[in-house]
Amino acid sequence: MTTTLRRSRAGGLRLALIALCCAIQATAADLPAEVGSALQEAGIPTRSMAVVVQAVDGGPPLLNHNSRQPMNPASTMKLLTTYAALEMLGPAHTWRTEALAGEAPRNGRLDGNLYLRGSGDPKFSQEQFWLLLRQLRARGVTDIGGDLILDRGAFSLPIHDPGEFDREPLRPYNAGPDALLINLKSLRLGLQPDPARNAVNVIVDTPSENLRIANRLTLGRESCGDWREQIKPQVNGQTIELSGSFPAACGEKALHLAPWPADRQVEDLFRALWRELGGSLAGRVREGRTPAEARTLAVQESPALGEIVRDINKYSNNVMARQLFLSLDSERPATAEGASRRIGAWLRSKGLKMPELVLDNGSGLSRSERISADGLAQLLRAAWQSPVMPELMASLPIAGVDGTLQKRLANGSASGRAHLKTGYLDGVRALAGYVLDNSGKRWIVVCLINDPKFKSGKPAMDALLLWVARR
Repeated sequence: MTTTLRRSRAGGLRLALIALCCAIQATAADLPAEVGSALQEAGIPTRSMAVVVQAVDGGPPLLNHNSRQPMNPASTMKLLTTYAALEMLGPAHTWRTEALAGEAPRNGRLDGNLYLRGSGDPKFSQEQFWLLLRQLRARGVTDIGGDLILDRGAFSLPIHDPGEFDREPLRPYNAGPDALLINLKSLRLGLQPDPARNAVNVIVDTPSENLRIANRLTLGRESCGDWREQIKPQVNGQTIELSGSFPAACGEKALHLAPWPADRQVEDLFRALWRELGGSLAGRVREGRTPAEARTLAVQESPALGEIVRDINKYSNNVMARQLFLSLDSERPATAEGASRRIGAWLRSKGLKMPELVLDNGSGLSRSERISADGLAQLLRAAWQSPVMPELMASLPIAGVDGTLQKRLANGSASGRAHLKTGYLDGVRALAGYVLDNSGKRWIVVCLINDPKFKSGKPAMDALLLWVARR
């Protein structure tokens, strides 16, 4: 290569870099002053933020900053999963959990095995499980002579490590998807301060056979704050040890844990509920498949999808979102790869182009998922024109009112006027949804921050929301 050519290429590279810097500076200047000031105060560079603000009825964006950059969206990815599900499955879609047997019970006894077959219900709660078992009792089953077989064949999944994401294996949000997910694979403990005894009472709200609690909690005198971080649970066999401090100022709180492998969790819950209903199980609990000749004894149907998406988006439930994502695969057993293909085909059918999109589990609880602010804005524009818009809109948290936004912007211009999905991960803050301004015009608002100083990004996001709401 000649010296002249080297110099020419080097000069071209310098010009490209200068042009890129100018473009970044020009785009940054387009941000509202209060947003830029909040970013500067937080020490977050403008290149770490992507923003789109556009009227729901289209037209040029009011703000368009770094909008094509692929970014980790955290839980705002649930917008894609829930909107796709509402259109692909329909708001009235339900899941069935069945109890089956190879033969009919006689004189209250089922001599063979009882099969529990799941279809991926995202919300098969303790109460729903009790209702299914109550149906069995009403249909004459009291004693089960064989085993309880757990049929998870509707999903095909790799082995799940609940501690892989953030080394918090007991946190319920880290539970893996399961075609026979029961009670979100978790149990609920009530923590009740007892100042008279200078102690903390632990109440087991979820029935669980053989569960033991080793309560070593001390009663704290500090403000409530982030009380969950002060409690250190450990699992030792069938015993859950609780240590640390629980502030009296918190009042009664619920501590949710996912301490057991799926089979043990279902077995402990089943045996406790079945005994309460007067039933017995002679055999053991194990995973297996339902034989083709098995007859259905009882069925419990889930709430409709329109209700399910409210729980997913209002409270950012990762486990439910992963269940829904897998349910989008039309093949059985369903896989994450199959669900991703179906969503990709659905996006293409709607003319939505997102070359940067990377799907992992559809919940946003992922280090690899990516989408751009422009991609989310496209999605929200399409959703606004969709027949399922009312269901999606109603599922979003309302600023200052409910869900993950209940305490946010409660006293500002956006209170009650912003329907937004939020997202929060290590290195990520995000929000996306709809904001109604003072003139009655509704805007799509997307704001993503990917930066090591993400925790300080909330004021800039709030400033953006207020800027739109006050228009």
